[in-house]
Amino acid sequence: MNTPPGAYIREELERRGWTQKDLAQIVDRPIQAINEIVQGKKSITPDTAAALGAAFGTGPEVWLLRESEYRLALTGVDTSAVIRRARLYDMAPVKEMEKRQWIAPTDTVDAMESELRRFFGVPTLDTDPQISVSMRRTDDSVPITTSQRAWCFRVLQLGSAVMASEYREDRLDGCQRELRKVAAYPQEAHKVAKVLSSFGIRFVIVEPLSGCKVDGVALWKDDRSPIIGLAARFDRIDNFWFTLCHELSHVRHRDAFHVDANVADQQMLPTEAKSPIERRADDESASMLVPHDELESFMRRVGPLYSKDKLVRFSHRIKMHPGIVVGQLQNRGEMGYSANREMLAKIRHVVLPATVTDGWGCTIDPRSL
Repeated sequence: MNTPPGAYIREELERRGWTQKDLAQIVDRPIQAINEIVQGKKSITPDTAAALGAAFGTGPEVWLLRESEYRLALTGVDTSAVIRRARLYDMAPVKEMEKRQWIAPTDTVDAMESELRRFFGVPTLDTDPQISVSMRRTDDSVPITTSQRAWCFRVLQLGSAVMASEYREDRLDGCQRELRKVAAYPQEAHKVAKVLSSFGIRFVIVEPLSGCKVDGVALWKDDRSPIIGLAARFDRIDNFWFTLCHELSHVRHRDAFHVDANVADQQMLPTEAKSPIERRADDESASMLVPHDELESFMRRVGPLYSKDKLVRFSHRIKMHPGIVVGQLQNRGEMGYSANREMLAKIRHVVLPATVTDGWGCTIDPRSL
């Protein structure tokens, strides 16, 4: 709108048969001020808008709005770049992605758009980039966030560059047996990536973005190339192995189009609140590490008095690390989360050096792999 407010004042004066001098006397303003407003040389202030509104019976809002619309029209500012930039910031955590070197810093909106197209692997950003995942995150009551989506794409990007043997579903039982041997000893965790790749599963670890509550993801480079990505948010042997086996269950069942509702931290969802796919992944993950019948028998014989000695002896008998047993008992509500914390060994420092990792000071350009 580019009609000056003064044009509307002229119409009001003509309708009433008033002169500018009459209006100046009515609103108690100098005649020169009224003349300059009518000619568009002077802006209408809130005080003047109140006076004009009272004189013409329109209220002050009408004159403030006309003044604002006129002044905005005079600026001639092109806001198309602002609109595009806002759209990109809504689509992705741009600044943190630049900080993590996932995209290059840019000076123009065109360059920023180009970087995001490259990162997401899409020809256009007219719609939000889509990715099919089965993801283990803290809260599934809300849609996937922009940070979670960017994290998943980074897993896909790095995982796609990792070399692996041919994937065959009939070899998964063998993969699980090999992984279970590794899970028994924290110092053996460096073998995880090698074991998975020998069975055709690409494995990467990507530190989550700020506020990105996600623990693991299973996705596919193509129909024969599964990828498992972990966030390693919690440096605990129980969380690492439960999440890894959980995602392995999704790979086994090709749950690539399901975003599940699991919770990796202490606030676990009740079993009845989870989807059938999620309950299946939980059950398969737990039983792969600690056979259900063995754990049930141990709980009946020992619970609720789980001494360290009994925990260690049971763990040695089933050939599993005590921290993983403790984690399962805690998730079952058999013991408090503060109990036996010293058994929850830290293994991040063992896993990261032997795994394609993005985060904790390490950034990898997938083109260099």
